[in-house]
Amino acid sequence: MAAAPRFPLLHWTTITPAFGVLLLVLTWGRELGGVLVALVAVVLAATVLAAVHHAEVVALRVGEPFGSLVLAVAVTIIEVALIVTLMVSGGPEASSLARDTVFAAVMITTNGIIGIALLLGALKHHTILFNAEGSGGALATVMTLATLTLVLPTFTTSTPGPEFSGPQLAFAAFASLGLYAMFVFTQTVRHRDFFLPVDEAGVIEVDEHAEAPSGKAALTSLGLLLVALVAVVGLAKIESPAIEAGVRAAGFPQSFVGVVIALLVLLPETIAAARAALRDRIQTSINLGYGSAIASIGLTIPTIALATIWLDGPLLLGLGSTQMILLLLTVLVSVLTVVPGRATRLQGGVHLILLAAFLFLAVNP
Repeated sequence: MAAAPRFPLLHWTTITPAFGVLLLVLTWGRELGGVLVALVAVVLAATVLAAVHHAEVVALRVGEPFGSLVLAVAVTIIEVALIVTLMVSGGPEASSLARDTVFAAVMITTNGIIGIALLLGALKHHTILFNAEGSGGALATVMTLATLTLVLPTFTTSTPGPEFSGPQLAFAAFASLGLYAMFVFTQTVRHRDFFLPVDEAGVIEVDEHAEAPSGKAALTSLGLLLVALVAVVGLAKIESPAIEAGVRAAGFPQSFVGVVIALLVLLPETIAAARAALRDRIQTSINLGYGSAIASIGLTIPTIALATIWLDGPLLLGLGSTQMILLLLTVLVSVLTVVPGRATRLQGGVHLILLAAFLFLAVNP
């Protein structure tokens, strides 16, 4: 049995968040040269890994599915903060940033995180098992949220363009928040057993491979997680001009900035899901993937709707035809993956091909 996590003062997971905040203070509001941009990128990546570590410690203390919820909400806070700050400073070009980022998050979570977890789990453990009841409910929530907030704006007629009118946006925001709250209640209170790992007989398993950390260690990790999140948000904001410049220099569409943001903020969940899959905890990986997608829409859209009170310019949420086809195909494939309650490396490969198609078409629309 693994020992409970400890936090030496000079351990990298303790130093990195603090150094990230220090670097944030020293570089905020300054124009950075190439060396400093590279340094910020390295520290940003290290801080993301530290955030993953501390989120996993907290998750180990509170157990599943609360652990997956902690990481999903934490990462969504990063996403929301980045979108709002970039929309404030981005001008008219940022009008579709929320849509691009949220859609990218949906595709990365439902195809990327799920695909990587299924493939790694199947490669190591052959056929992998998960709870179809909870996973199916989570998938239904993801697709309902995605349709309400990203598909309907393309077809509404109250305002020109792929955007909601004021009342429509308010309805979408309240509906998103309500669905998110219902999902969290179902996952953590009413039907928590639907989101726990199962064996071949359908019996719920309890992870006994790791010793739960002490309350003090969990609180320490929670504090360091919050510090790491502040550093990640700030450093990503500092790095964003370099990201936008890099996208332009590569000749990619401006919408690809949203994809880069989503890839960045979802890195912690991807790493955590891969680790869980290798430990034969595929249900944890699925909780992370679908839970992150639900949090991404259910928390981002209401926040952006509220931010439009002081943000200038339109808020373009509706997807284009190519994106809607990819979303529809993702729905169909995901349903066929989830319903049996078991999967092989084939399902993981199919989801990863869908992710590759999304990334390719984001670069070459």
